[in-house]
Amino acid sequence: MTTHPADSAPAVTVDVHAHVILPRIDQAVAGQPGLQAHRELDARRNGPDALAVSGRMVGERIGRLTRVPDRLAGMDAAGVDVQIVSPSPSHYHYWAGPALAREVCALANEGVAEHCAQAPDRLHGLGLVPLQHPSLAVESLDHALGLGLKGVEISSHAPGRELSDPAYEPFWTRAAQTGAVIFLHPFGCTLNERLDRWYLSNIVGQPVENAIALSHLIFSGVLDHHPGLKILAAHGGGYLPAHLGRADHGWRVRPDARGCAREPSSYLKDLWFDSLVHDPAALRALVRAAGPDRVLLGSDFPFDMGADDPVATLRAAGLDEPAFDAIRGRNATALFNFDATHLKEHRA
Repeated sequence: MTTHPADSAPAVTVDVHAHVILPRIDQAVAGQPGLQAHRELDARRNGPDALAVSGRMVGERIGRLTRVPDRLAGMDAAGVDVQIVSPSPSHYHYWAGPALAREVCALANEGVAEHCAQAPDRLHGLGLVPLQHPSLAVESLDHALGLGLKGVEISSHAPGRELSDPAYEPFWTRAAQTGAVIFLHPFGCTLNERLDRWYLSNIVGQPVENAIALSHLIFSGVLDHHPGLKILAAHGGGYLPAHLGRADHGWRVRPDARGCAREPSSYLKDLWFDSLVHDPAALRALVRAAGPDRVLLGSDFPFDMGADDPVATLRAAGLDEPAFDAIRGRNATALFNFDATHLKEHRA
């Protein structure tokens, strides 16, 4: 296996997949037209059992989702030095009209920035853009970056729009120009009621949505047109990395699949992935496919579908030390461009 070369940076641990809940967003959307229909769709997609379990789970973990001291205590318990904090995907609200969508994203950007400012050495943040209104995406991205955030989080699609939609070209251009990280984290699966039992809406739906969204970015040529784009995919990129042979075969034999310049598997070297795949063999396969310099530690803190001990999960994959150290933190400090030289101090 190819290894990531060691460098002089300290061996810090960076979790790139951690969430925050921002009550001001819930207050802003309360009673707004469209919210009830959104909730009804969410209920159909997930089913009553999943909604009941999720409600209890979030209630039990609300401290770590909202209070910085609780978050830091959880990080210390897991041996994590730094988190990249993104809004809970439940805050996307892609049903909202332009004015409300702009407000939601502004509240998200400001709320994440305020949260991270309470521990600036250990917390860095991502904001939101209104994916349902492409004409507002650049404005919201610039707002997030102006607050010191490292980029923004997006879902796998917006109503009626895939990530290959040409309307997003200005957004991709601006993200590439600024070096902003775009964290691709699905919320809601378009398979809808087919996944409404046994929590399949998340167990199956999230990997499906990751694969679909990444395939749109690859096959459409978005990554060809924006070579500096920094896309970080949650959940190890979903099912896509495991089925690259089929993607490459289709690209070779089907002229209608030739929207990108080269075999789809080659684009994994142009993307980044978190390590949250829940299986040592799957993680080894992801590292083999994408390279150890393209995988970053992710836990989905503090949700139940995450990893309570992400470092132990990474260690269980049996990677060599250079690859382990790269994924544990060095790749993240490079991608998110922050100084890690002093981060051991809090361990004393």
